[in-house]
Amino acid sequence: MTVDAQQAIAQDMAHHVHPQTNLRQHMEQGPTMITHGKGVFIYDDQGRQIIDGFSGLGCVSLGYHNERLARTAMEQMNTLPFAPTFYNRSHPKVAALGERLTKLAPGDVNRVMFQCSGSEANDTAIKLLWYTNTAKGEPNRRKIIGRTRGYHGNTIATVSLSGQPHMHAKFGLPLSEFKHTELPNYYRFHIDGETEEEFSVRMAAKFEELILAEGPETVAAFFAEPAISGGGALMPPEGYWTHMQAVLKKYHIKFVADEVVCGFGRTGNWWGSQTWGLEPDIVTCAKALSAAFFPVSALLFKDEMYEQMVHNSDAVGVFGHGYTYAGHPVGAAVSLEALDIYEEMDLIGHVRKVSERFLAHCYALGDHPLVAEVRGVGLFCGFELMQNASKRTPFDPSWKVGEMVQNFAHDRGLYLRAIGDRMSFMPPLIINEEEIDIACERFKAALDDTWAQVRGRV
Repeated sequence: MTVDAQQAIAQDMAHHVHPQTNLRQHMEQGPTMITHGKGVFIYDDQGRQIIDGFSGLGCVSLGYHNERLARTAMEQMNTLPFAPTFYNRSHPKVAALGERLTKLAPGDVNRVMFQCSGSEANDTAIKLLWYTNTAKGEPNRRKIIGRTRGYHGNTIATVSLSGQPHMHAKFGLPLSEFKHTELPNYYRFHIDGETEEEFSVRMAAKFEELILAEGPETVAAFFAEPAISGGGALMPPEGYWTHMQAVLKKYHIKFVADEVVCGFGRTGNWWGSQTWGLEPDIVTCAKALSAAFFPVSALLFKDEMYEQMVHNSDAVGVFGHGYTYAGHPVGAAVSLEALDIYEEMDLIGHVRKVSERFLAHCYALGDHPLVAEVRGVGLFCGFELMQNASKRTPFDPSWKVGEMVQNFAHDRGLYLRAIGDRMSFMPPLIINEEEIDIACERFKAALDDTWAQVRGRV
């Protein structure tokens, strides 16, 4: 460890409060200090080379060194480093990005608002639903439905929408307007003998029961990721989206597709909505929009919704919403360049090609004694860890088996994310087949290391 790294760790432990972290453990152990990155690799203060198997936080689509994006950011900083989009002001890059995204997005969206994070995009979607429902004469449509273990952000509203109990505990959340329907984890929650299609029908029936119990006239929208990232790369079971969307249409409830993780190639299409046949009214995106080179997000919606916003703006005299850095010129320039790169390299074609090898390796790990189920699409795969797969007996949570796998993987040079006893594997979209082989070999070794620790207790 260099002297600079020692100093950085001491500074971090003394002053930096880390999100989504065990604070006591951090006070005692300090951080893993990442010093630089290139391609799909990151490097820590020990000089260790680590394959990023989680794309940072699902966002580093083009890896950690891209001269075009860096040059674009510098050129924009030298030309126009900041420009507000408040008060009728704009700039060429944000205008171009708005047009580009509305043409690329699923459905017939034609309007876009920019923010700095997926949390802000989803929070804005909630506000706009409430805002436009007043214009339609339906002010009581305020309830928002998410899913247990779904994730949509960390603002007060979006974390209430998210079905993550550890993010609610001690904060006095969720807020009362936010409700949660069933987690569609077929492996864990199916009834013996129940097919995936039958399970999906039951999930949709439970969803309809919730809507009826709350009153359909009080429900504004259903928010959902096409595949659940925050619940551990959980893929929808067969028929799920067909039946869920039928319920939404029956009760005229808006559907918000949270494409923050799934958007821009992760599932082998531009959008997860295309992969699973979703027909959203509103789309939110972030993360790979700028390949993580700049904080930016977008909220896309239809002209009909915009007309309702104009109605309220006329009544009040102004549309009273916005963020200082919304539509930042550097973020817009970087995002446009990232989209150019995606198209020039045929990112979708690349993901489809290498995902065959990736998924083959992942499904082969389903034979491991720790692994009960593997499901994935594109470069996005989830692993269910169980003490007894056939009986669906989970490990004692105090064993922290998922965290054990995560830590052993890091020691062997692979960054993965454990979400309870589910493992999420989603490498940068530029990963090649040789790097996939190495990453999956390290994953297998981490599973073996963990099994050696727990098999005596099973």
